[in-house]
Amino acid sequence: MRTVHLILQGKGGVGKSLVASLLCQYLIEQGREILAFDTDPINQTLTGYKDLPVQELKLMKGDDIDRRKFDQLIEAILSASSDVVVDNGAASFVPLSAYLKENQTVNFLEESGIRVLIHTVFTGGQAMKETADGLISLASHFPTTPLVVWLNRYFGEIATETKQFEEFKVYRENQDKIAALISIPLKSQQTFGKDLEELFSRHQTFAAALASDALPVMTKQRLKIFWNEVSQAIDMAGIIDTAPDDITD
Repeated sequence: MRTVHLILQGKGGVGKSLVASLLCQYLIEQGREILAFDTDPINQTLTGYKDLPVQELKLMKGDDIDRRKFDQLIEAILSASSDVVVDNGAASFVPLSAYLKENQTVNFLEESGIRVLIHTVFTGGQAMKETADGLISLASHFPTTPLVVWLNRYFGEIATETKQFEEFKVYRENQDKIAALISIPLKSQQTFGKDLEELFSRHQTFAAALASDALPVMTKQRLKIFWNEVSQAIDMAGIIDTAPDDITD
């Protein structure tokens, strides 16, 4: 069954495009055919990855987002023969969420034989409350659609003095709707952090970086470690069907 992965979060700058790029790279590594769409009307980060099959969906009509342009996205998803990853920006979070809800789009895709997963980012630090609000909004608007929560501790620990994420009210009240938790590895900012920032700023995939002769050997080693940990985290989440396709005569 083909899967549509929707990356949705109302708070900007928390790692949505990072999650989209990691997911695309993982699916390709697993031998899955993919097609990705960048629907961010402000920052088309995913479009910058030239080694990934990304198409930009232009949503702006004048100074506003034209919700009818989401029709093009659904048409493309239906006509694709591969898995689809949709990276959505904070500016289009409300319009896309409203479009999906009012058109019963998730049910429509599922009735067409396509599995739908909604991915969202939950971060620590000052944005923790806002990303919690985004998670609550998604769980409320799409109560029967599996949610995948990516925990990003880059901006701070996802914890209080007395509670870890799994003890938060937002998790306990929506646990039955959350299909998986995926923790993005947190590494030393002076070594791993610097290498990753430069990798992401180049919009370079891990495969391309590891095959490059231009990078120092220890930079490549750290990138390899990080990518292996990300891949293992996605493996453990169990959300991706990595079994080979059936072979029929």
